[in-house]
Amino acid sequence: MPKAKTKPKTKKKTADKATEKTLKRAPFWVGFDLGGTKMLAAVLDENYRVLATARKSTNGADGQTKGRGKILKAVHEAISSAGLDPVGLQGIGIGCPGLVNPEKGILLNAPNLGWNNVHLKEMLAKEFKVPVAVLNDVDAGTYGEYAVGAGKGARSVLGVFPGTGLGAGFVFKGELVEGRVTSAMEMGMVYFPGTHMGSMVPGAVLLEDLTSRLNLAAQGGVACYRGQSPELEKKTEGNLRDIRSKALAQSLRAGDEGTMVMFRNAVSYLGMGVAMVVNLLAPDRIVLGGGLVEELPSLYLHALKEEVAKYALPPLASQVRYVVAKLGGAAVAVGAVAWLRHQALTDARTPRKKGGS
Repeated sequence: MPKAKTKPKTKKKTADKATEKTLKRAPFWVGFDLGGTKMLAAVLDENYRVLATARKSTNGADGQTKGRGKILKAVHEAISSAGLDPVGLQGIGIGCPGLVNPEKGILLNAPNLGWNNVHLKEMLAKEFKVPVAVLNDVDAGTYGEYAVGAGKGARSVLGVFPGTGLGAGFVFKGELVEGRVTSAMEMGMVYFPGTHMGSMVPGAVLLEDLTSRLNLAAQGGVACYRGQSPELEKKTEGNLRDIRSKALAQSLRAGDEGTMVMFRNAVSYLGMGVAMVVNLLAPDRIVLGGGLVEELPSLYLHALKEEVAKYALPPLASQVRYVVAKLGGAAVAVGAVAWLRHQALTDARTPRKKGGS
């Protein structure tokens, strides 16, 4: 009598389909980094692992309407690329350059994009029917480092990101420092009396104009022209566009005296600015990010620590631990989602007021 046929393969396929279906329906979040030249949508799982991304050029000159369309398209593409059912989307966090109104989710002013009063929360919530958090990009990056990066485990974290400009964010006991209706911590907009481009200037100069990579590039161009930075000139042929973090770092490693003077001046001013925050808010950890910091982490951290110690109260300066940001290009997207999830937990724990007669 013939044996009854078994169908193990069919069962295996059924199991595979069930697993596939479970994976596709898993909860996920989208973090968004709206940058000055590019935008990034990242699909994240509950452990903040990046599952898929979608990128678009920002090009603020195209206008806000076209820009909003690109944002929506990037989110849809990232979800599709991850192979996930949109039903699993739990929320969207977006970090933006410039001032924002976090409560209403409005990008108030983004100078490098030329955008004003963009209602991002309303737009994204209408399209995807999920909670949305809108925050400043440096706030998002700082919160990401606090939640799952170099600032994890700290009580309070100051994030400092010298780059094209100078951005900063502050987290205290799990909460971002924000104004009543706007983002805060515009450290780059603090005025300092001093010099700019090697010359005395009347009045005062913005801290970001004294400390940013753009400032170093501008001074580097002058130094190359004057023959004061031979190594930098060799690396870039004196081309201002090529004076970027990598070229500056290479010149510093080669012992270029002119580049070292520029670097020390920039870090000295940054140290004054950071010391003010240390004296006011007493962070126990300072997270540094940006291209030049990543190229020369030990040199930058040591130099900044020395400068802060000159201007901060010793008991406050001694408690600070300096670390380099860990999350890299994903920091803003991860931080925006981490902040969104934190807000959801806070709302869930806040008892609702009983209605009265």
